[in-house]
Amino acid sequence: MEGTSVLRLLALISLLSCSTNQAGLTVSPSRSQFFEGESVSLSCEEDDSSAGWTVRRNTTRGNRTQCGDGWGKPAGSNCNISYVLEKDTGVYWCESREGASSSSVQLTVTGGSVILQSPVLPVMEGDDVILSCRTKTPHSSLPAAFYKDGSLIRTEPAGHMTLHQVTSSDEGLYQCSISGHGESPSSRISVSEKPSTLAPPTSPPPPSASFQRVTSSDEGLYQCSISGHGESPSNRISFSEKPTTRAPPTAETPPTYVAPPSGSSSPLLVITLVCHLVVLLLFFISTFLLGSSYRSRAAGSDLSPFVKMTPPTQAEPVPDDDDDDEITTKHHF
Repeated sequence: MEGTSVLRLLALISLLSCSTNQAGLTVSPSRSQFFEGESVSLSCEEDDSSAGWTVRRNTTRGNRTQCGDGWGKPAGSNCNISYVLEKDTGVYWCESREGASSSSVQLTVTGGSVILQSPVLPVMEGDDVILSCRTKTPHSSLPAAFYKDGSLIRTEPAGHMTLHQVTSSDEGLYQCSISGHGESPSSRISVSEKPSTLAPPTSPPPPSASFQRVTSSDEGLYQCSISGHGESPSNRISFSEKPTTRAPPTAETPPTYVAPPSGSSSPLLVITLVCHLVVLLLFFISTFLLGSSYRSRAAGSDLSPFVKMTPPTQAEPVPDDDDDDEITTKHHF
């Protein structure tokens, strides 16, 4: 009975170690199809190096072997294949000493001249996936036709096609072909669901009590108790009066001058200007009349009588002294 319990305990420990120690297989270059003669590196990315992860495969010939058993060169948890052949086509995965296995990948080696470059691992839902159709000539960008499950999707002039925001409906076997070169083998593209992010659980808030519109009558000693845990010490709660807030004095608003409407100021200005012009004109007229009157009076006062002496028209003989009585003097006025 005791031996059975020990065996069960060991089995449980083994299951727990298998579930906690995980590894993932990575392929370099990261694609699922290769030409014959290319080199491939396989690595087991492990959480625990002491688990002893190794690369294993199951080929189309039904040979289930590990790296170094007639193929590849092991280097710890890695496996390097320097020259792949068509017989290396198969399913590859990582396996620990305890028998735990990683997810598997399908690798295809072709002796043809066209391959499809596609993701070797399942892609996440919502991601973009780029498919490339290429020949043995490096950096070749020839027009290529792309197929899914045997049906033509479309032809791309540069030999590249992008699947935008993939969903589970995009899963299937994909293939491509280049005119004059041939077609590639088929490769499966798998889409995994996007993990949902769950919010961390929140602890319930502690029990509490609230008072609405407290007054001085609510002052006192307060305490609480939890059934099965005891009670808290007492604590006094005091309340102070709410200070009254006075509004600051407001300054008197100075009287504001309201300008007259712009429409009414124009006629008033015109009338004022006309009055000034009339007054100025009257001033000039009166000044002119006064000046004329003054000049007329000054000219009249200068017209006084004058005596005009006319010279004699004929020379008269000078009389003698004896003829004094007979001298007659003529005065011409």
